[in-house]
Amino acid sequence: MKEKFTTITSTCIPLPIENVDTDQIIPARFLKATSRDGFGDNLFRDWRFDKDGNPIGSFVLNDPTYSGCILVAGKNFGSGSSREHAAWAIHDYGFRVVVSSFFADIHKQNELNCFVLPVTVSDDFLAELFATISSDHAAQVKVDLPAQTITNLSSGRTEHFDINPYKKQCFIEGLDDIEYLLSRRADIERFESQRQS
Repeated sequence: MKEKFTTITSTCIPLPIENVDTDQIIPARFLKATSRDGFGDNLFRDWRFDKDGNPIGSFVLNDPTYSGCILVAGKNFGSGSSREHAAWAIHDYGFRVVVSSFFADIHKQNELNCFVLPVTVSDDFLAELFATISSDHAAQVKVDLPAQTITNLSSGRTEHFDINPYKKQCFIEGLDDIEYLLSRRADIERFESQRQS
């Protein structure tokens, strides 16, 4: 069982870059492992570290003034190959929410399967978030999954976001696909019994 997801309020880490593809999220040379653990160390590897492995100070994940479990990313996040390792890396690093004005469909589904909530907002709302976070690194955002709303607590602006109802329920209950089916075992057995009689 995963940690249940209802409401999260957090500071944010901004990545105002459009068209971030999965190879930039986790370079192909780090895809040898088959478990989901350890990928966070190489999240945005080529942007975080130079060729000698030294942190690049100008990259946001190396800036100690930014923190939080919400990543605010530019439009068209997760494009490119369908590698699920990209979502694994985001989750393993510690992000619970990724906000963008557009997600690549497969990557969005991969995030949902990793219990990372992809929140799609309007271009205007995203621009406001970037401006808020840039001017105040301690600014917070509230994500309310039951209500399906995201709020910029600095401005008070709220937007509604869409999510598949099944995945929403899985997040709220902290269940993956198999655990969800097992939790409905009695209902399934009752249905099968009625169907066969």
